[in-house]
Amino acid sequence: MLSPQEFVDCLKENGVELFTGVPDSLLKELCSCMAHTSRPGEHIIAANEGGAVALAIGYHLATRKIPLVYLQNSGLGNVINPLLSLVDEDVYSVPMLLVIGWRGEPGVHDEPQHKKQGRVMVPMLEAMEIPYSVLGTDVDHAEPIVKDAVAQVRKTGGPFALVIKKGAFAAYAAPLLQQTDFPLSREEAIQQVIDVLEERDVVVSTTGMPSREVYEYRTKRGVGHQRDFLTVGGMGHASQIALGIALQKPERSVYCLDGDGALLMHMGGVALVGTLKPNNYKHIVLNNGAHDSVGGQPTVALDIDILGIARAAGYVRVARARTESELRSSLQELKASSGPSLLEIQVGCGARKDLGRPKTTPIQNKSAFMDFLESAG
Repeated sequence: MLSPQEFVDCLKENGVELFTGVPDSLLKELCSCMAHTSRPGEHIIAANEGGAVALAIGYHLATRKIPLVYLQNSGLGNVINPLLSLVDEDVYSVPMLLVIGWRGEPGVHDEPQHKKQGRVMVPMLEAMEIPYSVLGTDVDHAEPIVKDAVAQVRKTGGPFALVIKKGAFAAYAAPLLQQTDFPLSREEAIQQVIDVLEERDVVVSTTGMPSREVYEYRTKRGVGHQRDFLTVGGMGHASQIALGIALQKPERSVYCLDGDGALLMHMGGVALVGTLKPNNYKHIVLNNGAHDSVGGQPTVALDIDILGIARAAGYVRVARARTESELRSSLQELKASSGPSLLEIQVGCGARKDLGRPKTTPIQNKSAFMDFLESAG
């Protein structure tokens, strides 16, 4: 396996000093090393993968140096446009290293949302004419890999991808990330939300832990899963899925259970909700200031005014809750309000070690959910 420290040291020795991207569970050891060994401004967690590529372009234009962009392969869709219309050798010819976590690698067990991504990732890179190398657990030394990759981008003036298999990086003993100390856990907050919903209310839950926690609580209560659309992939898109439903089902309350990282990833959706003003739209943002599902790397969500942004975008009502009592009263007000409304719930980081995953397939979830929307009017 590769040592994250050796890998980062080799990058810096070869003139690669800016690291930006969106965290990935397969890259969490590398991301942790980058975060704890970089000077201020050298490691930037971007809102989304396309934004990371754009930031890297600006860095190169200002310094002539080679930047590194890291991402899970699910983020390839967000980088295709800037890579082909800006970075490409036929356009601005920007040298750039890509480090891509290979979720859904054929033959390696993974969740359904990663299977197609994993199967088509290499053909996608080849279709975009991006050269690449695949690194797995059989690779022990970073120096030749990094030197070859840097030499390649200097030669071509374009991107070069290092595709990282599961387990390629050894553990990195980083200092513990600063944890938020809000009294409510995300799971407790989700349970309180579900407890106040009416039978006809609709739930769209965001990617990662929140959807798993919704599924587990519905199972615990024995009430079925037909009311919930679990957005198992497509990070950042739950709010617009909920918007599409809310516009077509104006007589139903539609609750979007969003995450802070997901909200930041495609924040333009907030403006669209605020402009279209569906009065049945209830936007709940579970904010722990972290990419909790992939390693707990920080977001900037606790440093910005989410309520102010929503209010300025046109949301009719906004509120924030941090404690159980605040959440209880805020949820009652949210239920009674005419929206669009946003409730930010500030919660602690982390999840149960034994948190399960949905037992139903995405197709089963979709079918039951659509039947619920149709049968309940």
